[in-house]
Amino acid sequence: MTNTVETTATVLEASATENGAVLFVPLNKLKKSPRNARKTPHSEAHIEALAASIAAKGMLQNLVVEPETNAEGEPTGFYFVTIGEGRRLAQMLRVKRKQIKKTEAIRCVLDTENDATEISLDENVTREAMHPADQFECFRELAENRGWGAEEIAARFGVTAHVVRQRLRLGAVSPKLMQVYRDGGLSLDQLMAFAITEDHDRQVQVYENLSWSRDPSTIRRDLTKMNVAATDRRAIFVGADAYAEAGGTIIRDLFTEDRGGYFEDAALLDRLVIDKLEGIAAEVQAAEGWKWASVQIDFPHAHGMRRSYPHPVDLSADDGAAFGAAQEDYDRLSSEYEGYEELPDEVDRRFGELEAEIERIDAKRCAYDADEIARGGVFVILNHDGMSRIERGFIRAEDEAPKSTDVEQATITEDGEIVGDGGSGEDAEPQSEDEEAEDAGKPLSDLLIRDLTARRTLGLRLALGEQPDMALVAVVHAMAAQTFYRGGEASCLEIRLTSAYLASHADGIENTPAAKALADRHAGWASDMPRDVADLWAFVAGLDYASLMALLAHCASLTVNVVRIPWEQKPNARATMEKFASAVALDMAAHWTPSVQTEVVPVRRAVR
Repeated sequence: MTNTVETTATVLEASATENGAVLFVPLNKLKKSPRNARKTPHSEAHIEALAASIAAKGMLQNLVVEPETNAEGEPTGFYFVTIGEGRRLAQMLRVKRKQIKKTEAIRCVLDTENDATEISLDENVTREAMHPADQFECFRELAENRGWGAEEIAARFGVTAHVVRQRLRLGAVSPKLMQVYRDGGLSLDQLMAFAITEDHDRQVQVYENLSWSRDPSTIRRDLTKMNVAATDRRAIFVGADAYAEAGGTIIRDLFTEDRGGYFEDAALLDRLVIDKLEGIAAEVQAAEGWKWASVQIDFPHAHGMRRSYPHPVDLSADDGAAFGAAQEDYDRLSSEYEGYEELPDEVDRRFGELEAEIERIDAKRCAYDADEIARGGVFVILNHDGMSRIERGFIRAEDEAPKSTDVEQATITEDGEIVGDGGSGEDAEPQSEDEEAEDAGKPLSDLLIRDLTARRTLGLRLALGEQPDMALVAVVHAMAAQTFYRGGEASCLEIRLTSAYLASHADGIENTPAAKALADRHAGWASDMPRDVADLWAFVAGLDYASLMALLAHCASLTVNVVRIPWEQKPNARATMEKFASAVALDMAAHWTPSVQTEVVPVRRAVR
């Protein structure tokens, strides 16, 4: 077959010497013309596209050639390609890929009259490229009318399947917006932003409501504001597969890094979140024995319940022995493999097992009272990182243990101290008839009690002001009583703490890593607090200096409030705020990153 082609080409070459004659020239007889106007080489992507097109549809255009001659003006048997160098290179690429032979006959048109440089320039200048909108719609028609997928179209046009998907998505934009694009009313970047969704009505609605800002990011934000980003904690918790299995649709932006797209059905996603949290709540309640378990996406800060925390308990002998053995094994392995950059798989797996065992036993060092578990409950919520979070130990008002109704009566001791007589409770010591008769002769009036206690208050003020160390204990005790106990009326210092509810000022702030870190710190202190507020003084007084200052710092930190409210005039507080932030070396970048929700909107000042 090759010999036949070569013979035919030779005969045609010999007989066709007139201008405009059609020749079938072997590919290896074609050369790049030195007079080709295009000096910048064709891109690899362009040659790839031409090769794919020729393979699928053949040579749709002839090459234009002129004979090569030697110094004496005699033909050499080769031809210079005046027009169609890109197609020649595409065929050479097909030879390299062994799709055709190098002797493949190429149909050419002989041109011996026109100037080669001029017609080469004419070929590249005197033409108009197709409008991109026409290209996008034609790709869509190929997919719809021929049933071709992105891969097949890509193979026929020498582009990637991703490029084809992009063009198909653009071709699916609302015809109304496509016409605006043709007329120059939209840029390609703006059209790509509208292509994030295939809902034509939504596209047109957003377009008609655009203000002066037509930035592509604004268009995308408006189109997806009713959807949920795949980076949202709800989407992470449920997962794309479970959401899709439940019938949900994920919108994907083919023109930017969408990081997983957007979950279209927010209501479905919320329902899946609740369902999954309820499953976790049922397991926790069954395993730990809580009276109730409540599921919430966000933590219900206004629950109005008292919260109890676990208290330190001693490990059992078995757990203590198991903990010691696991810690010893862990330390031995750490020492043995200290210099290793990469651990063997079995050693790495053993480290994981030991860490899990140590954490499991260590968690038993703190526990709730059985009575608190029987009366209390847990909130199972969604954490900021897309994981479930379990908050335990909440006691509803109706589940609180009944309080004693005994009323103490005031009496006076020999040294003038005003005390209660112990009432008639279980802890009151029985008095003899002589003692009762003696006490009966000392009734105290309200006026006397006020007078004596006022004098006692004055004495305490004087004494406390001369003892800074004891003043520190008293202040920390007063703050801790209000911070960790309901009511907090356990201190004789009239120090009143207030803590602003930040969630009312910043939506979602309670689900941030910073809020979680603060809650963990609070829970750590709360677990150390004595069960009864009456024992708090002894606890605080027994702390070492570093722990006392750390507790003071935590209690004080909960009272910080630098929220700026328009109608509040606090110039001195604001000035102090800046000095305060500088003194503690506040780094906002460590706790906050800007997002679409925190986009700064310019405020127009009122003209006075």
